[in-house]
This record gives sequence, C-alpha cells and structure tokens, in this order.
Amino acid sequence: MATEISSLAPADLSITPRDRRFGRAQSGEAVQARWWLGGDPIGTAFYNALSVTFPRGEAFFVDSVRAFRDGTPPRLQAEINAFIKQEVIHSREHVAFNRRVTDAGYDVSLLEKDVADSLDEIKGRPKIVDLAATMALEHFTAILAHQLLADSHHLENADAESRELWRWHALEEVEHKGVAYDTWLHATRDWSRFKRWKVKSMLMLLVTQRFFHHRTRGILELLRQDGLSGPRVWARMAWFAFGRPGMVRKILGAWIGYFLPGFHPWNHDDRALIALASSDYADALLPGAVAA
Repeated sequence: MATEISSLAPADLSITPRDRRFGRAQSGEAVQARWWLGGDPIGTAFYNALSVTFPRGEAFFVDSVRAFRDGTPPRLQAEINAFIKQEVIHSREHVAFNRRVTDAGYDVSLLEKDVADSLDEIKGRPKIVDLAATMALEHFTAILAHQLLADSHHLENADAESRELWRWHALEEVEHKGVAYDTWLHATRDWSRFKRWKVKSMLMLLVTQRFFHHRTRGILELLRQDGLSGPRVWARMAWFAFGRPGMVRKILGAWIGYFLPGFHPWNHDDRALIALASSDYADALLPGAVAA
C-alpha cells in the first residue's frame, strides 16, 4: 500500500500568479537594444539563449506535472493549478521577449530547433520520467532565479523592462520551486527511497549535461551572429560563468544539494526574496489567484 509523503513546503506558502506584461509600447512592441544587458554581448546571449527555451520548455513542464494532478492531496492540487497559471503567463511573456530578440536582428531558428529536437527525442517515454526531468529542470530554474534576486549585479546594467521581466519570472520560479518535487514524491510514494534517489539523480545528471551543451551551443550561435568567436570569446564566456557575475559558480552548491539525502527545495526557505521582489507587483494579481 502506498504511503503518503508529507511536503516540506512552508504551511503558509502562497503561490500567486501575477499577470504582468513587459516590453510593450502603445504603438506595438517596444524597441529593445541588441545588447540589452548594458552593452554586454556575452550576458545578453546567455539570457537570450535561455529565454528561447522557455515557451516550449514550460509547456513541457506543465504537461508533465498535470499528468499526475488527479488524486493528489487538495493542497498540492491547488499548488499545481497555480503553477500551471504561472508557467502559462511566463511562456506568453517570453514569446514576446523572444520576438524582440529577433527584431534586434538575431536568427534564433537553430536554438528553437534544438529545443524542438530535444522534446521530440523524449516522446513515448514513461510520464514518470518526464516528471523527473521536469523536477530537475525546475531545480535549475529555481537556483538560477534565487541568484538573480539575491545578487543585483546579475541584471544591474539591463534595460528596465528586461530587468523587471527576469526579476518577475525569477520570483515566481522561487515561489513554486517545490511543486514538481512534491508531485514527484506523491507519484512515487510506493517506491523505495533508494529507487527514488537513483532515478532523480540519473535524470539530473542527464539534464545537466544536456542543459549546458545546448545552452552553450545557443550562446555561441548568437555570438557568431555578432561576429564574435574564438578563444578570447570562450574565455569571456568562462569568466561570465565562473568569475563575475559568476552565475554557474554561485549555483554549484545548490546543484550538489539536489543529490544529498533528505533534499527538498524548501529546505532553504528564501521567501524573503519573494516578498522583496513581489512588492512591486501587488497590483498585478490574477483575479481568483490561487493561494495554497
């Protein structure tokens, strides 16, 4: 008989969809600089390459979690519903952001093909494997989001609309960081702890390899379109990742934590970052927004 596993999410956690729109002007899409991150082509390419993955990727996340929604406890079911609403709005805003990237002169077709091909490769897999991949990717997005909110240096030179888009996205990623994990715990409640750890760890290793391979490929392609290539550019990319602002270096510890016994996304309660960032969006709540 399956044993129900309790969530470690804070009892008073509220997952609240905020309906925001960014980069629009009254007469159409706002003009966005080609190197919108303070004139830095490396940082701009990093975020542009990441954004291209979101519309299709977040649709995959939604489908993976929704497949196990039926029969979940009422609180988790409400959190899944709020998670879906947040992800749908994120997809909409990154479609608009990606349009501004192409309007700035970039061809993102190769990046989009990489995402489509990756999703095509996993068709026909058991749904529980898709959920494990989603759980791993949600951890990635949550620890990236934590860094964006905790360290203002990451976006300090971005234009205002782009900075606010990424901050808004980040706070909601932190807010719902435990939903896919708790859905996984419920779906695998009749598994042994070792089997659960083995599968989630294998999927994280696979996801990590593919994440860095495809994002690096995407960044290099965008930089190639800027006429930037070769060892000096690679060195600048490495400094961006591991030096300053050092996003990859700063998330390494949190990534390792995923493999440790007793891991749960809410072992680290960083709701203070949510409160600080979400105060700007108090007037943008969806009608009937779900609060778990």
